[in-house]
Amino acid sequence: MPAVVVVGAQWGDEGKGKATDQLGSRVDYVVKFNGGNNAGHTVVVGDEKYALHLLPSGILTPDVVPVIGNGVVVDIEVLFQELDALSARGVDVSRLKVSAAAHIIAPYHRTIDKVTERFLGKRRIGTTGRGIGPAYADKISRVGIRIQDLFDEKILRQKVEGSLDQKNHLLVKVYNRRAITVDETVEELLRYAERVRPMVTDCSLLLNEALDAGKTVLFEAGQATMLDVDHGTYPFVTSSNATAGGAVTGSGIGPTRIDRVVGVIKAYTTRVGEGPFPTELDDDMGEFLRKTGGEYGVTTGRPRRCGWYDAVIARYASRVNGLTDLVMTKLDVLTGLEKIPVCVAYEVDGKRFDEMPIDQSDFHHAVPIYEELDGWWEDITHVRRFEDLPVNAQRYVEHLESISGTRISAIGVGPDREATISRHDLLG
Repeated sequence: MPAVVVVGAQWGDEGKGKATDQLGSRVDYVVKFNGGNNAGHTVVVGDEKYALHLLPSGILTPDVVPVIGNGVVVDIEVLFQELDALSARGVDVSRLKVSAAAHIIAPYHRTIDKVTERFLGKRRIGTTGRGIGPAYADKISRVGIRIQDLFDEKILRQKVEGSLDQKNHLLVKVYNRRAITVDETVEELLRYAERVRPMVTDCSLLLNEALDAGKTVLFEAGQATMLDVDHGTYPFVTSSNATAGGAVTGSGIGPTRIDRVVGVIKAYTTRVGEGPFPTELDDDMGEFLRKTGGEYGVTTGRPRRCGWYDAVIARYASRVNGLTDLVMTKLDVLTGLEKIPVCVAYEVDGKRFDEMPIDQSDFHHAVPIYEELDGWWEDITHVRRFEDLPVNAQRYVEHLESISGTRISAIGVGPDREATISRHDLLG
Protein backbone atom coordinates (compact mmCIF):
# COMPACT_ATOMS: atom_id res chain seq x y z
CA MET A 1 0.00 0.00 0.00
CA PRO A 2 2.00 3.01 -1.20
CA ALA A 3 0.19 6.01 0.39
CA VAL A 4 -0.71 6.04 4.09
CA VAL A 5 -2.02 9.00 6.11
CA VAL A 6 -1.45 9.13 9.89
CA VAL A 7 -3.69 11.51 11.86
CA GLY A 8 -4.49 12.21 15.49
CA ALA A 9 -7.97 10.99 16.43
CA GLN A 10 -8.44 13.14 19.55
CA TRP A 11 -7.08 16.61 20.51
CA GLY A 12 -3.43 15.88 19.74
CA ASP A 13 -0.52 14.42 21.70
CA GLU A 14 -1.76 10.89 20.98
CA GLY A 15 1.67 9.57 19.98
CA LYS A 16 1.59 10.14 16.20
CA GLY A 17 5.36 10.49 16.18
CA LYS A 18 5.78 7.00 17.55
CA ALA A 19 3.23 5.56 15.14
CA THR A 20 4.98 7.23 12.21
CA ASP A 21 8.35 6.13 13.49
CA GLN A 22 7.09 2.54 13.80
CA LEU A 23 6.26 2.56 10.10
CA GLY A 24 9.39 4.50 9.18
CA SER A 25 11.59 1.52 8.37
CA ARG A 26 9.00 0.34 5.83
CA VAL A 27 8.37 3.63 4.01
CA ASP A 28 10.42 5.71 1.61
CA TYR A 29 9.02 9.21 2.28
CA VAL A 30 7.46 10.83 5.37
CA VAL A 31 5.55 14.05 4.66
CA LYS A 32 4.33 16.62 7.16
CA PHE A 33 1.35 18.27 5.48
CA ASN A 34 -0.05 20.84 7.93
CA GLY A 35 0.72 22.93 11.00
CA GLY A 36 4.05 24.32 12.07
CA ASN A 37 6.20 24.28 15.18
CA ASN A 38 3.14 24.60 17.42
CA ALA A 39 3.00 20.87 18.02
CA GLY A 40 5.57 18.34 19.11
CA HIS A 41 6.29 14.64 18.67
CA THR A 42 8.41 12.71 21.15
CA VAL A 43 10.19 9.68 19.71
CA VAL A 44 12.25 7.37 21.94
CA VAL A 45 15.02 5.41 20.19
CA GLY A 46 16.83 3.12 22.61
CA ASP A 47 18.09 5.35 25.40
CA GLU A 48 17.70 8.49 23.28
CA LYS A 49 14.64 10.76 23.39
CA TYR A 50 13.98 13.17 20.52
CA ALA A 51 11.48 16.04 20.67
CA LEU A 52 10.48 17.10 17.15
CA HIS A 53 8.36 20.18 16.48
CA LEU A 54 8.54 21.28 12.86
CA LEU A 55 10.38 18.33 11.34
CA PRO A 56 8.65 15.14 10.14
CA SER A 57 9.31 12.10 12.33
CA GLY A 58 10.92 10.35 9.38
CA ILE A 59 13.99 12.54 9.88
CA LEU A 60 15.17 9.95 12.44
CA THR A 61 15.00 6.96 10.09
CA PRO A 62 17.98 6.33 7.78
CA ASP A 63 17.14 6.21 4.05
CA VAL A 64 13.71 7.82 4.52
CA VAL A 65 13.20 11.15 2.73
CA PRO A 66 11.47 13.60 5.12
CA VAL A 67 9.36 16.26 3.40
CA ILE A 68 7.79 19.49 4.67
CA GLY A 69 4.74 19.98 2.45
CA ASN A 70 3.13 23.12 1.07
CA GLY A 71 0.42 23.00 3.75
CA VAL A 72 2.94 23.66 6.53
CA VAL A 73 3.88 27.11 7.82
CA VAL A 74 7.64 27.24 8.39
CA ASP A 75 9.54 29.23 10.99
CA ILE A 76 12.94 29.23 9.26
CA GLU A 77 14.87 29.97 12.44
CA VAL A 78 13.21 27.06 14.27
CA LEU A 79 13.81 24.79 11.27
CA PHE A 80 17.57 25.26 11.45
CA GLN A 81 17.64 25.12 15.25
CA GLU A 82 16.05 21.67 15.06
CA LEU A 83 18.31 20.52 12.23
CA ASP A 84 21.43 21.71 14.05
CA ALA A 85 20.35 20.02 17.29
CA LEU A 86 19.80 16.70 15.52
CA SER A 87 23.08 17.00 13.62
CA ALA A 88 24.90 17.56 16.91
CA ARG A 89 23.49 14.21 18.09
CA GLY A 90 24.70 12.39 15.02
CA VAL A 91 21.44 12.33 13.01
CA ASP A 92 21.82 12.70 9.25
CA VAL A 93 19.48 15.54 8.21
CA SER A 94 20.74 15.99 4.65
CA ARG A 95 17.74 14.24 3.08
CA LEU A 96 15.18 16.88 4.13
CA LYS A 97 13.03 18.43 1.38
CA VAL A 98 10.92 21.59 1.80
CA SER A 99 8.10 22.63 -0.53
CA ALA A 100 8.74 25.86 -2.42
CA ALA A 101 5.08 26.71 -1.83
CA ALA A 102 5.15 26.38 1.98
CA HIS A 103 4.41 29.65 3.76
CA ILE A 104 6.87 31.32 6.13
CA ILE A 105 6.24 32.43 9.69
CA ALA A 106 7.75 35.92 9.81
CA PRO A 107 8.79 37.63 13.06
CA TYR A 108 5.71 39.86 12.96
CA HIS A 109 3.46 36.79 12.97
CA ARG A 110 4.82 35.76 16.35
CA THR A 111 4.33 39.30 17.69
CA ILE A 112 0.73 39.50 16.45
CA ASP A 113 -0.05 36.06 17.89
CA LYS A 114 1.14 36.94 21.38
CA VAL A 115 -0.41 40.40 21.67
CA THR A 116 -3.73 39.23 20.23
CA GLU A 117 -3.98 36.36 22.69
CA ARG A 118 -3.29 38.71 25.61
CA PHE A 119 -5.84 41.18 24.25
CA LEU A 120 -8.55 38.47 24.19
CA GLY A 121 -8.20 37.86 27.92
CA LYS A 122 -10.85 35.37 29.09
CA ARG A 123 -11.83 34.75 25.46
CA ARG A 124 -8.33 33.56 24.56
CA ILE A 125 -7.97 30.52 22.32
CA GLY A 126 -4.93 29.05 24.06
CA THR A 127 -2.45 29.35 21.19
CA THR A 128 1.25 28.57 21.56
CA GLY A 129 2.18 32.13 20.57
CA ARG A 130 4.40 30.88 17.74
CA GLY A 131 2.72 32.80 14.95
CA ILE A 132 0.89 29.87 13.37
CA GLY A 133 -2.57 31.44 13.15
CA PRO A 134 -1.41 34.83 11.82
CA ALA A 135 0.73 33.09 9.18
CA TYR A 136 -2.24 31.05 7.98
CA ALA A 137 -4.42 34.19 8.10
CA ASP A 138 -1.95 35.93 5.77
CA LYS A 139 -1.98 32.90 3.50
CA ILE A 140 -5.77 33.04 3.16
CA SER A 141 -5.68 36.84 2.82
CA ARG A 142 -3.12 36.42 0.01
CA VAL A 143 -0.47 38.55 1.67
CA GLY A 144 1.68 35.63 2.81
CA ILE A 145 5.35 34.95 2.15
CA ARG A 146 6.41 31.60 0.70
CA ILE A 147 9.73 29.76 0.78
CA GLN A 148 10.31 30.53 -2.90
CA ASP A 149 10.10 34.28 -2.16
CA LEU A 150 13.40 34.10 -0.26
CA PHE A 151 15.25 33.81 -3.56
CA ASP A 152 14.04 37.12 -5.03
CA GLU A 153 14.78 40.00 -2.66
CA LYS A 154 12.65 42.44 -4.66
CA ILE A 155 9.54 40.25 -4.42
CA LEU A 156 10.26 39.46 -0.78
CA ARG A 157 10.49 43.13 0.10
CA GLN A 158 7.25 43.93 -1.75
CA LYS A 159 5.40 41.18 0.09
CA VAL A 160 6.73 42.20 3.49
CA GLU A 161 5.74 45.81 2.81
CA GLY A 162 2.24 44.75 1.83
CA SER A 163 1.82 42.62 4.92
CA LEU A 164 3.24 45.16 7.38
CA ASP A 165 1.26 48.11 6.03
CA GLN A 166 -1.86 46.98 7.86
CA LYS A 167 -0.20 45.16 10.74
CA ASN A 168 1.78 48.17 11.93
CA HIS A 169 -1.41 50.21 12.24
CA LEU A 170 -2.82 47.42 14.37
CA LEU A 171 0.30 47.08 16.52
CA VAL A 172 0.72 50.81 17.15
CA LYS A 173 -2.87 52.06 17.37
CA VAL A 174 -4.62 49.09 18.99
CA TYR A 175 -1.97 47.16 20.90
CA ASN A 176 0.35 50.09 21.76
CA ARG A 177 3.41 48.29 20.42
CA ARG A 178 6.22 49.62 18.25
CA ALA A 179 6.02 49.35 14.49
CA ILE A 180 8.06 46.61 12.79
CA THR A 181 10.27 47.80 9.94
CA VAL A 182 10.44 46.19 6.54
CA ASP A 183 14.25 46.25 6.58
CA GLU A 184 14.62 44.27 9.80
CA THR A 185 12.16 41.63 8.63
CA VAL A 186 13.71 41.21 5.19
CA GLU A 187 17.21 41.10 6.67
CA GLU A 188 16.27 38.35 9.09
CA LEU A 189 14.54 36.21 6.47
CA LEU A 190 17.33 36.55 3.91
CA ARG A 191 19.86 35.17 6.40
CA TYR A 192 18.47 31.71 5.74
CA ALA A 193 17.92 31.87 1.97
CA GLU A 194 21.09 30.17 0.76
CA ARG A 195 21.02 27.55 3.47
CA VAL A 196 17.47 26.46 2.69
CA ARG A 197 17.88 26.63 -1.11
CA PRO A 198 19.28 23.06 -1.59
CA MET A 199 16.30 21.63 0.30
CA VAL A 200 13.59 23.34 -1.75
CA THR A 201 11.52 21.17 -4.07
CA ASP A 202 8.28 20.89 -6.03
CA CYS A 203 6.52 18.80 -3.38
CA SER A 204 3.65 17.68 -5.64
CA LEU A 205 5.96 16.52 -8.43
CA LEU A 206 8.35 14.80 -6.02
CA LEU A 207 5.62 12.80 -4.28
CA ASN A 208 3.61 11.88 -7.34
CA GLU A 209 6.73 10.62 -9.11
CA ALA A 210 7.60 8.62 -5.98
CA LEU A 211 4.14 7.01 -5.94
CA ASP A 212 4.36 6.31 -9.68
CA ALA A 213 7.64 4.50 -9.02
CA GLY A 214 5.99 2.27 -6.39
CA LYS A 215 7.53 4.02 -3.40
CA THR A 216 5.69 4.04 -0.07
CA VAL A 217 4.79 7.53 1.17
CA LEU A 218 3.54 8.26 4.67
CA PHE A 219 1.66 11.53 5.32
CA GLU A 220 1.93 12.79 8.90
CA ALA A 221 -0.57 15.24 10.40
CA GLY A 222 0.25 17.89 12.96
CA GLN A 223 -2.28 18.40 15.78
CA ALA A 224 -5.41 16.23 15.48
CA THR A 225 -8.98 15.74 14.33
CA MET A 226 -10.63 17.71 17.15
CA LEU A 227 -8.29 20.63 16.43
CA ASP A 228 -9.05 20.74 12.70
CA VAL A 229 -10.16 24.23 11.66
CA ASP A 230 -13.25 22.81 9.91
CA HIS A 231 -14.07 19.66 11.85
CA GLY A 232 -12.71 20.39 15.33
CA THR A 233 -14.16 22.14 18.40
CA TYR A 234 -14.17 25.55 16.72
CA PRO A 235 -12.99 28.18 17.66
CA PHE A 236 -10.69 26.27 20.03
CA VAL A 237 -8.80 24.71 17.14
CA THR A 238 -5.64 25.09 15.12
CA SER A 239 -5.50 27.07 11.87
CA SER A 240 -5.13 24.22 9.39
CA ASN A 241 -6.74 20.96 8.31
CA ALA A 242 -5.35 18.24 10.57
CA THR A 243 -7.73 15.60 9.20
CA ALA A 244 -6.93 13.20 6.37
CA GLY A 245 -8.20 15.58 3.68
CA GLY A 246 -5.39 17.96 4.62
CA ALA A 247 -2.89 15.43 3.31
CA VAL A 248 -4.19 16.04 -0.19
CA THR A 249 -4.22 19.84 -0.17
CA GLY A 250 -1.11 20.07 1.98
CA SER A 251 1.13 18.00 -0.26
CA GLY A 252 -0.19 18.16 -3.81
CA ILE A 253 -1.34 14.58 -4.34
CA GLY A 254 -4.82 13.56 -5.48
CA PRO A 255 -7.33 11.86 -3.12
CA THR A 256 -7.38 8.69 -5.23
CA ARG A 257 -3.73 8.08 -4.35
CA ILE A 258 -4.42 7.48 -0.64
CA ASP A 259 -4.67 3.80 0.31
CA ARG A 260 -4.90 3.74 4.12
CA VAL A 261 -5.75 6.25 6.84
CA VAL A 262 -4.44 5.45 10.31
CA GLY A 263 -5.81 7.25 13.36
CA VAL A 264 -3.76 7.46 16.53
CA ILE A 265 -5.69 7.48 19.79
CA LYS A 266 -4.78 7.24 23.47
CA ALA A 267 -6.29 4.66 25.81
CA TYR A 268 -7.65 7.74 27.59
CA THR A 269 -8.04 11.36 26.42
CA THR A 270 -6.03 14.58 26.76
CA ARG A 271 -6.06 18.08 25.36
CA VAL A 272 -4.01 21.26 25.72
CA GLY A 273 -5.42 24.78 25.63
CA GLU A 274 -8.93 26.11 26.03
CA GLY A 275 -12.24 24.63 24.90
CA PRO A 276 -14.81 21.99 25.88
CA PHE A 277 -13.67 18.55 27.00
CA PRO A 278 -16.59 16.31 28.17
CA THR A 279 -14.60 13.57 29.94
CA GLU A 280 -12.10 15.91 31.66
CA LEU A 281 -11.13 14.94 35.21
CA ASP A 282 -10.47 17.79 37.65
CA ASP A 283 -9.58 15.47 40.51
CA ASP A 284 -6.93 13.08 41.79
CA MET A 285 -7.63 10.64 38.96
CA GLY A 286 -6.91 13.34 36.39
CA GLU A 287 -3.64 14.06 38.18
CA PHE A 288 -2.85 10.31 38.20
CA LEU A 289 -3.25 10.13 34.42
CA ARG A 290 -1.17 13.30 33.98
CA LYS A 291 1.74 12.11 36.13
CA THR A 292 1.71 8.47 35.08
CA GLY A 293 1.39 9.33 31.40
CA GLY A 294 3.86 12.23 31.52
CA GLU A 295 1.18 14.50 30.09
CA TYR A 296 3.06 17.73 29.55
CA GLY A 297 3.32 19.46 26.18
CA VAL A 298 6.41 18.65 24.10
CA THR A 299 6.44 22.15 22.60
CA THR A 300 5.18 24.30 25.49
CA GLY A 301 5.65 22.19 28.62
CA ARG A 302 2.04 22.99 29.56
CA PRO A 303 0.27 20.35 31.68
CA ARG A 304 -2.31 18.55 29.57
CA ARG A 305 -5.91 18.26 30.63
CA CYS A 306 -6.73 14.57 31.16
CA GLY A 307 -9.91 12.49 31.02
CA TRP A 308 -11.34 9.08 30.24
CA TYR A 309 -11.59 7.52 26.78
CA ASP A 310 -14.34 9.10 24.66
CA ALA A 311 -15.87 6.72 22.11
CA VAL A 312 -18.11 9.48 20.69
CA ILE A 313 -15.01 11.36 19.58
CA ALA A 314 -13.43 8.14 18.30
CA ARG A 315 -16.46 7.42 16.11
CA TYR A 316 -16.46 11.00 14.85
CA ALA A 317 -12.75 10.80 13.97
CA SER A 318 -13.33 7.51 12.17
CA ARG A 319 -16.06 9.12 10.08
CA VAL A 320 -14.48 12.43 9.08
CA ASN A 321 -11.09 10.85 8.31
CA GLY A 322 -12.31 7.64 6.73
CA LEU A 323 -10.06 5.68 9.09
CA THR A 324 -9.01 2.18 8.12
CA ASP A 325 -7.06 1.51 11.33
CA LEU A 326 -6.52 2.81 14.84
CA VAL A 327 -3.24 2.77 16.76
CA MET A 328 -3.92 2.94 20.49
CA THR A 329 -1.12 4.33 22.65
CA LYS A 330 -0.39 4.41 26.40
CA LEU A 331 -2.45 1.40 27.42
CA ASP A 332 0.17 0.83 30.13
CA VAL A 333 -0.81 4.09 31.87
CA LEU A 334 -4.10 2.48 32.97
CA THR A 335 -2.36 -0.41 34.76
CA GLY A 336 -3.30 -0.56 38.44
CA LEU A 337 -6.84 0.84 38.16
CA GLU A 338 -9.60 -1.33 39.59
CA LYS A 339 -12.29 0.12 37.33
CA ILE A 340 -11.85 2.09 34.09
CA PRO A 341 -14.76 4.28 32.91
CA VAL A 342 -15.31 4.69 29.17
CA CYS A 343 -17.58 7.36 27.68
CA VAL A 344 -20.05 5.76 25.25
CA ALA A 345 -22.46 8.69 24.70
CA TYR A 346 -23.40 12.17 25.97
CA GLU A 347 -26.41 13.57 27.74
CA VAL A 348 -27.47 17.15 27.03
CA ASP A 349 -30.57 18.52 28.77
CA GLY A 350 -31.97 15.03 29.21
CA LYS A 351 -31.33 13.98 25.59
CA ARG A 352 -28.87 11.22 24.69
CA PHE A 353 -26.31 11.81 21.92
CA ASP A 354 -24.53 8.76 20.52
CA GLU A 355 -22.82 10.93 17.89
CA MET A 356 -21.17 14.35 18.09
CA PRO A 357 -23.73 17.13 18.63
CA ILE A 358 -23.77 19.53 15.70
CA ASP A 359 -24.38 22.48 18.02
CA GLN A 360 -21.31 23.96 19.74
CA SER A 361 -23.36 24.86 22.81
CA ASP A 362 -24.64 21.29 23.14
CA PHE A 363 -21.11 19.91 23.02
CA HIS A 364 -19.99 22.45 25.60
CA HIS A 365 -22.71 21.23 27.98
CA ALA A 366 -22.35 17.52 27.17
CA VAL A 367 -22.27 15.20 30.20
CA PRO A 368 -20.54 11.88 29.51
CA ILE A 369 -22.45 8.61 29.86
CA TYR A 370 -20.01 6.02 31.15
CA GLU A 371 -19.60 2.27 31.14
CA GLU A 372 -17.11 0.79 33.61
CA LEU A 373 -14.67 -1.93 32.65
CA ASP A 374 -12.53 -4.05 34.96
CA GLY A 375 -8.88 -3.07 35.22
CA TRP A 376 -5.66 -5.07 35.56
CA TRP A 377 -2.60 -4.96 37.82
CA GLU A 378 0.09 -6.74 35.82
CA ASP A 379 2.99 -4.83 34.21
CA ILE A 380 2.38 -4.87 30.44
CA THR A 381 5.33 -2.81 29.21
CA HIS A 382 7.25 -5.91 28.09
CA VAL A 383 4.29 -7.63 26.36
CA ARG A 384 4.60 -7.90 22.57
CA ARG A 385 1.69 -10.24 21.69
CA PHE A 386 -1.96 -9.37 22.23
CA GLU A 387 -2.78 -12.78 23.69
CA ASP A 388 -0.10 -12.24 26.37
CA LEU A 389 -1.87 -9.18 27.78
CA PRO A 390 -3.89 -9.63 30.97
CA VAL A 391 -7.41 -10.81 30.13
CA ASN A 392 -8.98 -7.55 31.34
CA ALA A 393 -6.56 -5.51 29.22
CA GLN A 394 -7.55 -7.59 26.18
CA ARG A 395 -11.22 -7.02 26.99
CA TYR A 396 -10.64 -3.28 27.34
CA VAL A 397 -9.06 -3.06 23.89
CA GLU A 398 -11.70 -5.28 22.29
CA HIS A 399 -14.55 -3.29 23.82
CA LEU A 400 -13.07 0.04 22.70
CA GLU A 401 -12.65 -1.41 19.23
CA SER A 402 -16.31 -2.44 19.13
CA ILE A 403 -17.55 1.07 20.02
CA SER A 404 -15.00 3.21 18.13
CA GLY A 405 -15.91 2.47 14.52
CA THR A 406 -12.49 1.22 13.41
CA ARG A 407 -10.30 -1.79 14.14
CA ILE A 408 -7.43 -1.31 16.60
CA SER A 409 -4.42 -2.58 14.68
CA ALA A 410 -1.58 -1.69 17.06
CA ILE A 411 -1.28 -1.01 20.79
CA GLY A 412 1.40 1.00 22.57
CA VAL A 413 2.39 -0.45 25.94
CA GLY A 414 5.33 1.81 26.81
CA PRO A 415 7.40 4.77 25.60
CA ASP A 416 10.18 2.78 23.91
CA ARG A 417 10.32 2.41 20.16
CA GLU A 418 9.73 -1.35 20.40
CA ALA A 419 6.97 -1.24 23.03
CA THR A 420 4.16 -1.94 20.57
CA ILE A 421 1.80 -4.87 20.02
CA SER A 422 0.85 -5.42 16.39
CA ARG A 423 -2.57 -6.96 15.64
CA HIS A 424 -2.90 -6.08 11.93
CA ASP A 425 -0.44 -4.87 9.30
CA LEU A 426 -0.86 -1.09 8.94
CA LEU A 427 0.55 -1.14 5.40
CA GLY A 428 -1.43 -4.08 4.07
